Amino acid sequence: MNAHQPLILVADDDGLMRAVVSAKLKARGWRVAAVEDGEGALKAVAAERPALIVLDAMMPGMDGVEVLRTLKADPGSSEIPVIMLTARSLESDIVGALQLGASDYLVKPFIPEELAMRVARLLPRKAA
Repeated sequence: MNAHQPLILVADDDGLMRAVVSAKLKARGWRVAAVEDGEGALKAVAAERPALIVLDAMMPGMDGVEVLRTLKADPGSSEIPVIMLTARSLESDIVGALQLGASDYLVKPFIPEELAMRVARLLPRKAA
């Protein structure tokens, strides 16, 4: 994989979901790092700033909403686009995540190609 390709971080506690999302994004030629919880997501962001994050809301320990809040409060990570990919489909969940700074919100079950297209739409603005 080309090191010049944008790095996308996938954070989801479901191993199959991580594998499906990672495979879809890698097929598009992007580099992908995958973690299983919120703490891992923050450590990964600190280690290598990703161009975009695909973030599940419901994870053990620090959930995705808290990760989003933490990322957006830090000037070093506040500009990273975040796509929430979660089973939470209530209006309050969607609006709340967008108010916290999520760039997009996709409800599971989802169409992998739709996710890839949303990622592609957000990357050109940020990954330079």
